[in-house]
Amino acid sequence: MTQNKEVRIMIADDNPDVHEILTAPLEAEGYEIIHAYDGREVLENISKEVSLCLLDVMMPEISGIDACKEIRKTSRVPIIMISARGEEIDKIIGIELGADDYIVKPFSTREVVARVKAVLRRCSEKEQLPNRNEISVGGLEIDVTRYSVTLMGERISCTPKELEILYILASNPGQVYTRNDLLTNIWGYEFAGETRTVDTHIKRIRAKLEKPGFKWAIKTIYGVGYKFDQK
Repeated sequence: MTQNKEVRIMIADDNPDVHEILTAPLEAEGYEIIHAYDGREVLENISKEVSLCLLDVMMPEISGIDACKEIRKTSRVPIIMISARGEEIDKIIGIELGADDYIVKPFSTREVVARVKAVLRRCSEKEQLPNRNEISVGGLEIDVTRYSVTLMGERISCTPKELEILYILASNPGQVYTRNDLLTNIWGYEFAGETRTVDTHIKRIRAKLEKPGFKWAIKTIYGVGYKFDQK
């Protein structure tokens, strides 16, 4: 059995059968498990050193979607959304809110364990990257350690994914990133092809940050992707 006792997984689902199905295989990997059966319990317990949350979309009290919104206001804890609804729009909503992966019921326990491992590994690799923690250019400041963005000294509210896109682009001015490049770097290979969500995030970033007179902009390279352009 793998020793992962320092890793605590929250299973958040109103169906006790889901807890029973997932607990044994995750514990077999050495993970510590905590349980939540509605969205309110999720928000009350998410701060208890949770390493990853398996979050059901449809839950009583507070939905998984709304719980994800609240978590992302203050936390970068990895979230894998779980839903019986497999429509494309649900998946897009989940990843736009900041979820790290999305699993559709019915699922195999092997798939869930594999995705938990992949998300934990990807998040760990991001933390270990020897990148600069802060970038400052033309009145724009991005602080990855604090997950904050300021523009001309004013704090700008950005989701974690918006900040990560902005950080990657601003770290490499002039370099063109395809939509799939950004998906792979930020969401992981599982989301290759979900390019519409990148366009949505770029649109939101521009609405929050791009002002007349600044000497930088996020340029669209039509048919390819985006780059951070310094005028």
